[in-house]
Amino acid sequence: MKFRKSTMAASGGLILALLSSVSAYGQEPQTGGTLRILGTAEVDRFDTVPPATADTGSFFRATTRQLINFAASEDPAEQIAPQADLAASVPTATDDGTTYTFTLREGANWDAPDGARQIVADDVERGFMRLCNPYIPAPAVSYFEDLVVGFADFCAGFAEVEPTVEAMKAYIEESDISGIETPADDTVVFHLNYAANDFIYLLTLPVTTPAPVEVLDYLPDSPEYRDNYISSGPYTIASYIPDTSLTLSRNPAWDAESDPLRNAYVDEIEVIAGVQPDAAMQQLQSGDGDMLYDINVPPVTVQMLTMQGDEKISTLAEGASRMIWINTVSDNNDGALRDPLVRQALNYAVDKAAVVQQVGGPEFATPLNGIFPLGILGHHDFEPYPTPDSQGDPERARALLAEAGYPDGLSLKMPFRNAGNGAAEAQVLQASLQEAGFEIELIPTPASDFYPRLITNFDNALNGVWDLVPSGWSPDWPGGAARSIFQPQYTYDGTHGTFNFSDYNNEAANEIAERALSTTDLGEAELLWNEVDEVVMADPPTVPLISQTTVLYHGARVENFLPYAAGGNGDWTNVWLNR
Repeated sequence: MKFRKSTMAASGGLILALLSSVSAYGQEPQTGGTLRILGTAEVDRFDTVPPATADTGSFFRATTRQLINFAASEDPAEQIAPQADLAASVPTATDDGTTYTFTLREGANWDAPDGARQIVADDVERGFMRLCNPYIPAPAVSYFEDLVVGFADFCAGFAEVEPTVEAMKAYIEESDISGIETPADDTVVFHLNYAANDFIYLLTLPVTTPAPVEVLDYLPDSPEYRDNYISSGPYTIASYIPDTSLTLSRNPAWDAESDPLRNAYVDEIEVIAGVQPDAAMQQLQSGDGDMLYDINVPPVTVQMLTMQGDEKISTLAEGASRMIWINTVSDNNDGALRDPLVRQALNYAVDKAAVVQQVGGPEFATPLNGIFPLGILGHHDFEPYPTPDSQGDPERARALLAEAGYPDGLSLKMPFRNAGNGAAEAQVLQASLQEAGFEIELIPTPASDFYPRLITNFDNALNGVWDLVPSGWSPDWPGGAARSIFQPQYTYDGTHGTFNFSDYNNEAANEIAERALSTTDLGEAELLWNEVDEVVMADPPTVPLISQTTVLYHGARVENFLPYAAGGNGDWTNVWLNR
């Protein structure tokens, strides 16, 4: 492979900037060394456009920059507060919330083939243009198509283009998105079709990363793209061995003074794939590894570390949740699940405390009563279906079933993802539902079939292949991400959505959500999203189960370990090594 080699030594100015900063622990930072990251799988995408796992967010944090991003912090409020990254400041919307004007920071550079080059406004627009390329479009393009003026027209034209380098490059260079203006190299203006107070949050997504002109010469995330990787973050790719390791070294074009969010203390970051969870934990505890990539700390290990008072363990609420989806479109049981009383009975029946224990205990999860989990604007403490200690109320559930006309209960089919703790969770759910009068047939389903072939195929819901399915959801960004939970799962506009498994729609909730997105007062938005939650849960299409918490752990030589919410881990770019 032909990665451009970058210098391992920081410049004098960089060292001065690093040493003059102070860590969250009040210790003097140390520069240098190699941070060893252990994972079971490799970094699955180098390009920010194609679909990627959430874990890839840590890689993008180190090698790319966006207009807006998040700070690494131990403060939950600061973790989800949008911060200026490439932008000089976070702008206030004008024109009744439909115009956002950004000024780019001076000194934010590309590690271009011919040397450091300033990131300019055209690069920002080019990044958006790549989102709907016909070769590998970005799923997140749906957030922007109807929001940014002219974007839908641009994407409609791009869909007609042959998916070749030459044709796609020509279309991008000859076209324009009317709602993204670039009046000067350091100025980008976005015009929206309607006010959306989460637009600033949307700009934290890796897919909004600017694109240098050189990437138009390669297919998205192709071997050629990877061989000629151009970084805008503090690190760039030094070497890559597929399925084995990825090494990042300092980006010589990165200027510390232009980056308020990343300190880049270590010289190198090595991501090692193929490490099993138990082995990874042993390496962290022995000092042979520093941080985890795609590995969850096992519950038994968490309990042991907690008992030992190990201070290297911490938690992060990212907005992930689990729920049971209810099939409201099939004719099974004469359409019984269409009756809100039956769906309310299901909500009373489930022992959520048992689900919490099944996933490892309160360090890993808390009972959830609405559609918005912890860490998301709109989450609030309310119990539409209260039960003692969240353990379920089978008597109340049976009473509602009888009121709905089913005094003898119902027989329901519940497929589950037969991987990880899927079987154990399904058995816990089956036990509490059966106590409340629901006879549950468990159907183990291979992980490879569960989402792509079973529950995202609407015909299976319509034909009654399933009645209930345990499922999970993670928002696309932390904090003000109520839209990314409500819109894809709880709205239906006549076109089957991939993740709205039974075409649920609630016009009253939709109207409130529209107001929540258009207000410029985030306090008002939060109250409106609270109301959306309550309206949906009065007519529940799901049974919320748990709000999940990520348990983080690191090796003994890692200092300044600060959670980065958008990456779901400690921030690679802000730790240093106690050597």
